Amino acid sequence: MAPDENVDALRQAGLRVTAPRLAALAVIAQHRHADAELITEEVRDRLGSVSTQAVYDVLHALTNAGLVRKITLDGRKSRYEISEHDNHHHILCDVCGRIENIPCVIGEAPCMMPSEDHGFAVNEAEVIYHGTCPDCREAALAQ
Repeated sequence: MAPDENVDALRQAGLRVTAPRLAALAVIAQHRHADAELITEEVRDRLGSVSTQAVYDVLHALTNAGLVRKITLDGRKSRYEISEHDNHHHILCDVCGRIENIPCVIGEAPCMMPSEDHGFAVNEAEVIYHGTCPDCREAALAQ
């Protein structure tokens, strides 16, 4: 998102436009699948002194507003990406941690239904593919 788009997006989401929110959106747009640590470092580089808790509060607000999508792929660090509302999934390299988006085959959510929904109304399915990226496969073959 461009800076003006970020201002508009925050206002449309009912959020106040603040420097930390704008900086976080810019960082997330620049570094797809960034973790909170990277986002915090980059926000500090842009704004100076900002507490870690303030960045987590910003990430929470942006996620709740639907502007940012929080994903946890490896069970450890949460990652953040700009919400594109395009129903994509992710593929994760188990060697280096590289993450790429994978479009949903069906296109609309949910792209798959569980065999038993236990009475839930299913809104979304998250699929994580695990594998080895081309660079790691090539490096392994070269050894």
